[in-house]
Amino acid sequence: MTMKQRLFILSQYLLPHHLLSRLIGYAADCRAAWFKNRLIGWFAKQYQVDMSEAQVEDLEAFEHFNAFFTRALKPGARPLAQGPDAVLCPADGAVSQLGKIEHGRIFQAKGHSFSLVELLGGDTERANPFMGGAFATIYLSPKDYHRVHMPLAGTLKEMVYVPGRLFSVNQSTAENVPELFARNERVVCLFDTERGPMAVVLVGAMIVASIETVWAGLVTPPKRSLKTFRYDEAARVPIVLDKGAELGRFKLGSTAIVLFGADQVQWAQELAAGSPVQMGQLLGGAQAL
Repeated sequence: MTMKQRLFILSQYLLPHHLLSRLIGYAADCRAAWFKNRLIGWFAKQYQVDMSEAQVEDLEAFEHFNAFFTRALKPGARPLAQGPDAVLCPADGAVSQLGKIEHGRIFQAKGHSFSLVELLGGDTERANPFMGGAFATIYLSPKDYHRVHMPLAGTLKEMVYVPGRLFSVNQSTAENVPELFARNERVVCLFDTERGPMAVVLVGAMIVASIETVWAGLVTPPKRSLKTFRYDEAARVPIVLDKGAELGRFKLGSTAIVLFGADQVQWAQELAAGSPVQMGQLLGGAQAL
């Protein structure tokens, strides 16, 4: 590891993560035209954002930076992989890692792994259905489309807000910050599907202003403490989302982790760590029951 990388990793432990994220969140919601237009214009140029696929192409038409960052795409911009057994990629980005959940651990990078139980909020009973199952970790870069969609149709059973740090999420931190994804703030969404339990975990990161879901809006409990929301008994009308439907979105940044139980899903053979992906493409197929 170079000196520059060492200093970057050290800074991750020293910086006031939540304070910085709140301040940047305020700036991202600023509606002043002179400010938001410059910020959006700089960002689009810096990260080479492709606006030709956006529903609104005019950079100055967005009310604030967050509206630009969570922009909708034109109909058909992300065709969904066909086939009754197709498991869809939930987001644009790149595969960070994917594979099997072994001995209750999920591979992170270069000798690092993290606890499945801790990822899901510290509840062994919640984690048990995924033991020996499959995981896929998708990293969303700044230029990407930042809405997260359903890999399979499912009925929402539980949402868990898990407080934590806000380390930056990139290759360097994945390789050098132990238990990265089980330490960062996250929202765990648990569904029943035709392939049994499915979890989609939305992981926050440095300067991620917020995480939203389509059923709850902004997920920010008054106190940064673990909070569980049950939907299987409390909901008068079940929350059912179709395959490919929007599940949630990041206002700035980060990572989506998809989990299935044992012998339910086989990831596409052509995918590996570093593979670029788009929402809706084939992430895997269902294994025969």
